[in-house]
Order: sequence, then structure tokens, then C-alpha cells
Amino acid sequence: MNTLRLPESFRVRVEDIRAGRAEPVPARPAATVVVLRDHERHGLQAFLLRRVRSMEFAPGAYVFPGGGVDPRDGDADLAWSGPAPAEWGRAFNADETLARELVCAAVRETFEETLVLLAGPTAETVVDDTRGDAWEADRQALLDRTQSFGAFLDRRGLVLRADLLRPWAHWITPKVEPKRYDTRFFVAGMPEGQRARDVSTEADQAFWVRPAEAAERGSTGEWIMLPPTIATLAELAEFETVADALAAPREIVPYEPTAEIIDGEAYLVLPDSIARHYR
Repeated sequence: MNTLRLPESFRVRVEDIRAGRAEPVPARPAATVVVLRDHERHGLQAFLLRRVRSMEFAPGAYVFPGGGVDPRDGDADLAWSGPAPAEWGRAFNADETLARELVCAAVRETFEETLVLLAGPTAETVVDDTRGDAWEADRQALLDRTQSFGAFLDRRGLVLRADLLRPWAHWITPKVEPKRYDTRFFVAGMPEGQRARDVSTEADQAFWVRPAEAAERGSTGEWIMLPPTIATLAELAEFETVADALAAPREIVPYEPTAEIIDGEAYLVLPDSIARHYR
């Protein structure tokens, strides 16, 4: 199938937007990171969070770490290793400023939600442990925006490791949604020595899972998942190791599902290449 039925409450909004009686909410730039690891017994695994059911956006959904861009993420003074913002811009069809913000948001949000930090003392190293009260204080300062990401890295003498990230996908929330994001997806390997943990108040579960298993549970409706999550997991299920996934060539094509009225009911229409991951 290439359509997903929407709740009845969406029907009026779909009609209003199509008739020009309502304007879509602007999509906020955001970044999401699929953190991967190689497990001795289970093979390739991805880190997932389950959002608490009180959340306004995607309550109860299984998601990857990520969130909206902070304008201060574009600070050009922070130490940077890896592909330059212009190169990321070419991959994601974004200008250089937005590309810098997206990469910084990807690293910042991953640290805020999991304490995984893709940064190190030098351009060739990565922080090997983010446990302890001092790291938690830094995380809280980033969360309440009393400290910018650039200031955090500078104070600790750290270099952002953009070379540990790879561009993966680009999804835009449908115009019918009351809260929208223009999200670039990244993948990254779990840094040696660090531990991914559930430290976010926005999640009530966090765990490692094989992409194929998670995609299966999402496609059958056992786990609540948005289309981008299912599609990304299904794509990653084709790889055996982190190295394989990071080395895979990617052509980033933006996907923005549309909402239509079919036989009097509202449906989300997905591209055929994405819809094939549903059952």
C-alpha cells in the first residue's frame, strides 16, 4: 500500500489547506542521528528511544535521537574536523550556514538525549567517557540554552568530529501536521568507550535493536513509528556492519508525504519506494 489512514481530525485540516482556508505551519530545520554499533551476537544494531505519551509531537513513537536546530549551532568559531559545511550543504541541498547548523545540531542533540558525544580532544580522537556530574551539568546547560554548543566545546577544548557522521536522508513533515520539521538524517558509529543511555525526559525507554526487527515491528503497527523511522531502519537492515552502512553511497532525495481525501477520509500518501516497507 502507498497510503496510511489519518485520524478523522485531520480531514477538515486537509480540506482547509487544499481550499486555501488554512496555511501550513513552517517546517523547522532539524537533525536526527541513527547511532549504530556492531554487537558480537546480534550483529548491526541501532539505538532507539520511545517518546513519552505526553509529548505533543509523535507521542509514544519509537525514534532516533534528534531535534530542532538552535540558531547558535551555526557558530563558525568552534573547532571542526571532517567535511566542511559546504560539503554537507551539497549533500543535503542546504546553504553553508544551515549545513553547519545541522551538523552541530546532530552532535548536540545526540549528546543531550543519550550522552553520546561525537567530539574529541583532537581531530583524530573521541571522548572516551561522558559519565559523571560535570558532564551532566554540561548537558543540562545545553538543554536550558544557558550554554551554546560552541561554548561547551571550547570550554572543554574539544573538536567536533563531523567526519564520524554520514548523510543518510531528508524528510519533511507533511503540510497537514500542526507541528512540522525539515529533518536531515545522519548515521554514526558508536564511539569506543562511550555508553548510550536514556537521559532524556522526553523518552521512557531506550535500547539497542537490530534494524530489521525494529522495521518489522514498526511496519506491522506493533511499535508506533513515523514513516521516516521505518524507512531508515529498513534501509539499514540491508547492511551487516557499521562500516558497511557508513561506506554506502547515498543520494539524498527530500521526501515530503502529502495528505489527500480519498472516499471522504484523510490519508497520507507515501512514495512507492517508502510505502513498500509497510505491511
